Amino acid sequence: MAFRNGSHFLLFHKANNVINNFIAVLKISQLNQDITIFYFSFLNFAFQNKKSFILKTLLYKNTKISYSDSGTGNAIVLLHGFLENKKMWKEYVQLFSEKKRVITIDLLGHGETDCLGYVHKMEDNADVVNEVLEHLKIEKAIILGHSMGGYVGLAFAELYPEKIQKLVLLNSTSKEDSEEKKLNRTRAIKAVKQNYVSFVSLAIANLFSENNRTRLAEEIEKVKIEALKTPLQGIVASLEGMKIRKDREELVRKNLFPILLILGKKDPVLNYEESLSQIEDTTAELVSFEDGHMSQIENKEALKTILLDFFE
Repeated sequence: MAFRNGSHFLLFHKANNVINNFIAVLKISQLNQDITIFYFSFLNFAFQNKKSFILKTLLYKNTKISYSDSGTGNAIVLLHGFLENKKMWKEYVQLFSEKKRVITIDLLGHGETDCLGYVHKMEDNADVVNEVLEHLKIEKAIILGHSMGGYVGLAFAELYPEKIQKLVLLNSTSKEDSEEKKLNRTRAIKAVKQNYVSFVSLAIANLFSENNRTRLAEEIEKVKIEALKTPLQGIVASLEGMKIRKDREELVRKNLFPILLILGKKDPVLNYEESLSQIEDTTAELVSFEDGHMSQIENKEALKTILLDFFE
């Protein structure tokens, strides 16, 4: 009797294993089916939106250049500033790419782009921008540059005037560095070599108007985290490059293409009154905010509206 009960138990156990195995096979089969459906759906989506899935790095003079490419339509190129990278434009890319093709580029020694040398001239960065546009077969674009990105945009406009449709100088200037500013950059190079973290942290905080340093403390911390990813060589090479950049006020005065200058009245980096003189007797448009050097954060919503209007 015990044997028979054991047999029944053994048969039940085997039957249960068979059922479980069968269920497992069904699950695997369903999983494979789901994976197959997802795979072909993904391929279809990628084909329909192929501009979003192109290679996002290229080699320029044996140097890796990182960029993003989103949306379709007339091209807009977004250039970050010193100690920034292309991630700063995330919200703007999402907005602009609804109607435009938006390109963001990590400039030399920033983000995921490697260093090219020990001095990154604005012209070097302008050549990088051109290389990306050539690679993407873009003949003409609107250039928006924040701070150092504006210097690069001006250099690009001078070197490749036939490729620029409009230019936005966001918290930037066409003026060269004064002798005092050049000296300050030399001091900055020494400071960052002595204490990298302290230099970067202080430099980022000082970009915001005093009124916003508490209000935007969380945003400032995020900017610092990204800034601390910038290699020492990239920082020094950019400081050297900005220090020797040429004056391009004459380029602005030629009125070759529409220019929008956006300034902060409490900018700790650029003197507001001095900055106004560069667009006197020109067709350039001016937008002034009451805050600092980081209008893309300090005046985000207003800036989005202004830029969308200028891009049309």
